[in-house]
Amino acid sequence: MVGTPLPSLTPVTPAKVWLVGAGPGAVDLLTLRAARLLQNADVIVHDGLVEPDVLAMARPGARLISVAKQRSRHSVPQAGINAILIAEARAGFNVVRLKGGDPFIFGRGGEEVEALILAGVEAEVVPGISAAIGCAAEARLPLTHRDAASVVSFVAGQCKGLSDQNWVGLAGPDRTLVIYMGLANAADISAKLLDDGIAPDTPVALVAGGTRPNARVVIGNVAQLGDLAQRENIISPAIIIIGAAVAHAFVPAQLIAIAAQAEEVL
Repeated sequence: MVGTPLPSLTPVTPAKVWLVGAGPGAVDLLTLRAARLLQNADVIVHDGLVEPDVLAMARPGARLISVAKQRSRHSVPQAGINAILIAEARAGFNVVRLKGGDPFIFGRGGEEVEALILAGVEAEVVPGISAAIGCAAEARLPLTHRDAASVVSFVAGQCKGLSDQNWVGLAGPDRTLVIYMGLANAADISAKLLDDGIAPDTPVALVAGGTRPNARVVIGNVAQLGDLAQRENIISPAIIIIGAAVAHAFVPAQLIAIAAQAEEVL
């Protein structure tokens, strides 16, 4: 007697990997495409900055694999993450690689796409709202402004393979500088920008926990940057925004931790 074949429990056809931006935190800032992919993925490989509410959108039965990173300590090195993505796709599973913010803005998406393509695995990138865009919007802080800034630079506060970031020319008149991963080096960044000739009273905003329930905005100036980060106990995730455009912010009262513009320049 020939019965109906049982479905295979172990897929064998190579599938696909989607590199998906989870946005800056709030679940309702996900794109519709990202939400749909989460609800259909077999495996979700996610960073530590992805909020639990976002992960809760995964379909029942999906496997969640955390590859959370912290400063100077990676639970899974990048080569290991690449290997996980390749192995899961080759096993026939549809994989979502879920990253905070946008995959191609300090999200190592370029490294992962390269590894996948070289391994013969199909890859697609789904953009997300970056931390800079999400945090600035919540703080009602324009990154560009006709009276203040026509140039925006996204800069990493720490760089792989480099002893230091080159800060020359990154900040100044008509420019907005957004620094990712710069909190631990805030005092050094301040000193190097001052050495480059930026005015000490250039406005600064530190945005911590942007779009999350614990979001805070600290306003000050470049000369105070290191002291502000330490005194206000700013913790990651946080970004630093520097430039005249900060003075045009209308930060909601519930987000303001301190208004330091009027303090004496150090």
